[in-house]
Amino acid sequence: MKQLQFTFLLFLGFVFGFTQLKAQKLPVSSAKKHLDLPFIQEFAVRYSPEEQQQFVKAFADRNGTVQVLSRDGLYRPHAGDFLYPGELIPDRTYLPMKDKAVSSMTLVDGQFVYLDEKAVFSNAWAGSLYLAHALPAASIFAHGEDFNFLVSDGSALQLIGEEGSLWQGKLDGSEILDIKYDRHRKVFYLLSANEVLVFSPGQKSLEKMFSENKLTCFELRSGKDRLAIGTREGFFEWDLNTRQRIGEKNTSLPWPDLTAIKEINGLLWFGSEMGAFMLREDGKFNYYYGERWLPAERVIQISQKNEDEILLLTDQGLGTLVFDTYTLAEKAAIYDRQVRERHIRHGFNASLVGMEKGNVNSGRLGDSDNDGLWTSMYLAGEAFRYAVTGSADALQHVRESLDAMERLYTINPVAGFPSRSFERSGYIERLSDPERWQHAEDPEWDWKATTSSDEAIGHVFVFGVIAELVEDETIRHKAVRLLDELMQHIVDNDWYLVDYDGKPTTWGRWHPDYVNSFPTMVGDRKLNSSNIVAMLQTAYHFTGKEMYKEKAYELMENHGYLENLMRPMEEIGRAKEGSDEWAAMLSQSWNHSDDEMYFLGYWGLYRYAFTDELKEKYKAAIVDHWEAERPEKDGLWNIFTAMVSPENFDLEEAIWYLEEYPLDLINWTVKNSHRKDIELIEENFRRQTTREVLPPDELQIRRHNANRFGLDGGRDGTQESSAGDIWLLPYWMGRYLDAISSPLE
Repeated sequence: MKQLQFTFLLFLGFVFGFTQLKAQKLPVSSAKKHLDLPFIQEFAVRYSPEEQQQFVKAFADRNGTVQVLSRDGLYRPHAGDFLYPGELIPDRTYLPMKDKAVSSMTLVDGQFVYLDEKAVFSNAWAGSLYLAHALPAASIFAHGEDFNFLVSDGSALQLIGEEGSLWQGKLDGSEILDIKYDRHRKVFYLLSANEVLVFSPGQKSLEKMFSENKLTCFELRSGKDRLAIGTREGFFEWDLNTRQRIGEKNTSLPWPDLTAIKEINGLLWFGSEMGAFMLREDGKFNYYYGERWLPAERVIQISQKNEDEILLLTDQGLGTLVFDTYTLAEKAAIYDRQVRERHIRHGFNASLVGMEKGNVNSGRLGDSDNDGLWTSMYLAGEAFRYAVTGSADALQHVRESLDAMERLYTINPVAGFPSRSFERSGYIERLSDPERWQHAEDPEWDWKATTSSDEAIGHVFVFGVIAELVEDETIRHKAVRLLDELMQHIVDNDWYLVDYDGKPTTWGRWHPDYVNSFPTMVGDRKLNSSNIVAMLQTAYHFTGKEMYKEKAYELMENHGYLENLMRPMEEIGRAKEGSDEWAAMLSQSWNHSDDEMYFLGYWGLYRYAFTDELKEKYKAAIVDHWEAERPEKDGLWNIFTAMVSPENFDLEEAIWYLEEYPLDLINWTVKNSHRKDIELIEENFRRQTTREVLPPDELQIRRHNANRFGLDGGRDGTQESSAGDIWLLPYWMGRYLDAISSPLE
């Protein structure tokens, strides 16, 4: 019978194997696609006391109750949630505890155990644990076998248990900093600033294991027969079997002056004078610095709360790191609520400004030079969302923000000229760039002039996206009409945006006399050529007006705009000595705003190309640009590249960007230039500072027009950026281009 079963299974295997083999010969798309499975997303909840305290320890017991010990007594977290910091308030749970001078605490079998000037005691086990000691200044202790504890005041030592005092001794020299118990070897390890000792309760012996200067903290590695030992200059590991150091001291840490070490799930976590960090299995670090993660820089202790949370105690409060699982679709839903609840101003996609130290309920919606641009990017994301899902909410968002875009044109007296922004009258002096604001014909409103080319390309990009993807005829007609009005204005005004005063704006210039006045290595020559051709192609595609096509070919064939836009990125650099001041100023370094303008323009450049031959040329130019941008790992640039090269773009880096972007978009101050774990490179034209770009959640919040290699910066929690342009656009564009799947269970 077994032989029969084997033969039958062999037959099935042959049949299905043959079928699979034949199936593999069928044509298969080479396009890359990310399957949207849950990933780990971390965020923090911070807790601070009303008055400054000297904190010592923080633990969570088996019930999930958190206690924080300070020199003034026990505290506990109150309230607190994502974006809404809580408080540390006195813990009054047990009435007698307020009269206890608790100097330290630990966990035994998941229960709180305390040390004071008289005893080791607990409120667990029906309060039966009470072990007296003889060290009035005791401040350090560790649990051994059963209910034995080794207690110290920094120099004197006492082993106590249910039988009373089991041993006493004294350490000459440096003060004891910490004690750990090794259950496998049944010994205690004692750490001082210059040595590690081992105490055997069985033999009642205390001996030095090794000496080393500047020791600060240590941890017994689980199941690895080694100690991880922190110093003021990094950490090293010590083999407990051979009693030898393992390798060299690791000084390449985010900050080597260590204050705490804790092993959690086999990974080492470090506290330092400048934040906390976790050593990953690939040898790199996850770095938690600043108020996105912590109440203060100096970390005192690290402990695990549960399977999903870690407690980081600092000298000014407690930070709780929460590790949750989300799909990209679920993260998008969180960001969508963020935008709709706090970032829509008259339909614009706006930043929340004037906040009080991260309090999102204390800010106001700010105006911007680029209200039209940021709204174009958010609006395009919602159009992609509508095209993918058919969401009625997305369609309504498109409708509302397109109304705001339309009013940019109607609120000023110049036909086809888009204002930068508008606001109710009477507040010009409190708005950004007061000198640029003008009074509207309607006395209730003011509008902002001096519109630039980055606004124009943003408008054309989103008008094209809406015209192509949104089936609502009223919305589509409005987008095409606004596109036509803008491009008619530019053509009628000889390739300039002409303001209310009859003069071209500073940056709204595409005329050959301006564009070709730059040396070939100055980026504006390539950029403006690329943008205006994309704009004309988009206008022609949706209006059918031959004028736009004729004008585009005139610029490409008679004025070298095709040659300009095809110029390789490796040729873009600083203007040669002797160039005019304008060219020299524009080419001092790489302009990341230009990247944003290029890529937004690529939608119309490639998608609405006049011919297949031009389309192939454009593809080559876009891929060439993407190659130059690859080190930044920007999610949007990678997704745009999927449009022209779905089989060859950095999908993994795009997903890395989307997954690693912090849920907290408050612009906290961030520092990385001090880090010893990053490789700095020489100053260069592209302003790349490190060999490898840092994850988004370790950098300040940045739009796509900023340098992702900037290491330091921020606004001290006074501003929250909108996810609309930063995150939702690349996500929904990726969904539309089928580079990202719908969420999988």
